[in-house]
Amino acid sequence: MKRAAGILMPISSLPSPHGIGTLGKDAYRFAEFLRGAGCSLWQVLPLQPTSFGDSPYQTCAAGALNPYFIDLDFLVRDGLLTKEEACAADCGEERVDYGHLYRTRIPLLRRAFARFDGTRPDWQAFLDRGEYRDYALFMTLKEEFGGAPFWQWGEYADYDAQKIARFERTHSEEVQFRQFTQFLFLAQWRRLKAYANARGIQIVGDIPFYVSRDSVEMWKYRRELFVLDEAGNPSEQAGVPPDAFSETGQLWGNPVYDWAKMKQSGYAWWRDRIKRALSLYDILRIDHFIGFVRYYSIPEGETDARIGKWNKGPGKELFEGFEHAPIVAEDLGLITEEVRRGIDEIGFPGMKIIQHAFDGNPYNEHKPSNYTERFFAYTGTHDNVTLYSRIHGTQGWERERMLGDLRSECVKAGVPLRASSDRAVCRTVVKLLYASPAAAVIVPLQDVLYLDDEARLNRPSVVTESNWSFRFHRSDFSTAVKERLRTLAAESGRLAK
Repeated sequence: MKRAAGILMPISSLPSPHGIGTLGKDAYRFAEFLRGAGCSLWQVLPLQPTSFGDSPYQTCAAGALNPYFIDLDFLVRDGLLTKEEACAADCGEERVDYGHLYRTRIPLLRRAFARFDGTRPDWQAFLDRGEYRDYALFMTLKEEFGGAPFWQWGEYADYDAQKIARFERTHSEEVQFRQFTQFLFLAQWRRLKAYANARGIQIVGDIPFYVSRDSVEMWKYRRELFVLDEAGNPSEQAGVPPDAFSETGQLWGNPVYDWAKMKQSGYAWWRDRIKRALSLYDILRIDHFIGFVRYYSIPEGETDARIGKWNKGPGKELFEGFEHAPIVAEDLGLITEEVRRGIDEIGFPGMKIIQHAFDGNPYNEHKPSNYTERFFAYTGTHDNVTLYSRIHGTQGWERERMLGDLRSECVKAGVPLRASSDRAVCRTVVKLLYASPAAAVIVPLQDVLYLDDEARLNRPSVVTESNWSFRFHRSDFSTAVKERLRTLAAESGRLAK
């Protein structure tokens, strides 16, 4: 691809008076901001419904879409809600309050459904396709059983087509309502994506590697997809051993895939999932891509992530036919030479994080001078501290080493070093990233604005209310910031045409 620049902006972090960012007017304003900034890429986080911990990487339905992102003002415009109804559930424009959303958003959408014209041909065709029926049934059953996990659903705990069909007949309105949320989301998403594309902006989407234990996939497909014990329960759980984020490793708790079983169907579930994601986005980032080469599993019930083992993944054969698809591999983490060879064999562009570059090692693959055009390069991801906090928190001999590395990289790239303050160092690092050989550079808006760790999106392996809740204000999309980014894009040959 041509040299490009973009911003990482989760939908949830957009401004909105309705408690969370949506696919509404502020998303369109952000698309205009990107165009004015000379950017051609907008990276979002997964759009799936969240479950425990509100993480978009812990989804209860890999093929569904998050109803919280449906814009209420557009529903008012379409006559499905009144302005008073939409505003009655507001909870401000600061951090996302997921508890408030849980209590108020679905009842509002039910009101919209009650006023919706169910005879519309496009709606009937949507129902006939049945793409979101499993999700709708799962959520209806969860509602019926008071939010309990599926293994506490009595006779419905094991998916039985005949029993489910009977349940659907007696709960048809609720099942259709849950499908209605997907219908609304898709309509709003497609309009937004078309608007962005018409302005030269491509959407970089993201899908998690794993699904939650309490998920549609575990409920309906667990015997075909996951490693189970004799009773049909997960016998292994996902995680990682000690790494840069945790001295004791991370215990994610997701069920792990049974790749031998999946191979028998030609990895049909994964391949279908990728195809559907590619229909939603222009470019697809797959999280935890190293799991396709090797993955770490921990015995079910174990509470220490250090007690686990490495296993071999499916490798290249899962991606046959996708060789030229616009896919980016999130290849960060514990990378051995064997894993690197496996990822390179699959062939998708990988990722580099400039935050990790300044450690005194000239062979560090995150140093811009070691990039090639095969990479998407970032200042940081949703899991990292903000760039400002990284720089501000680096003191003493480590700071001297960092500045020495930064000076050397700046000389190689022909970028002037500015180090009079932490903000000046941030600005230099972003400029250096733009000047790098990487095909695409993507910067979280937090790093463009020099925000500290109060603006951090996620702290891995920690469940806290501050995770996934940070939001921006309209004033953050200022003309001064836009012009600064546009200058960077022009100077580095990344200006969108």
